[in-house]
Amino acid sequence: VKPIAEIEAMTAEHRAWVDQQVAEGVIIAGGPKVPRTGGVLILSGGRSAADVEALLQDDPFKKGGLADYQVIEFVAGKHNPALAAFL
Repeated sequence: VKPIAEIEAMTAEHRAWVDQQVAEGVIIAGGPKVPRTGGVLILSGGRSAADVEALLQDDPFKKGGLADYQVIEFVAGKHNPALAAFL
């Protein structure tokens, strides 16, 4: 929701937060969209939308008022067996 220059100024802090969530097993994948109009975070299963909303409050992009979020819940009816531990 802010100019890219403001986003880039906070990207290192945001990525450090993402790295922490990856290390804790919360985020299983993430990165910028192409074109760079935002990003996507894929979280491991077992969390409610409210849990995810609470988690996002600590993202430096959220704290800085730099981004809005849309939480989309889904049930993986089909998946590669290698992903079972993440669902």
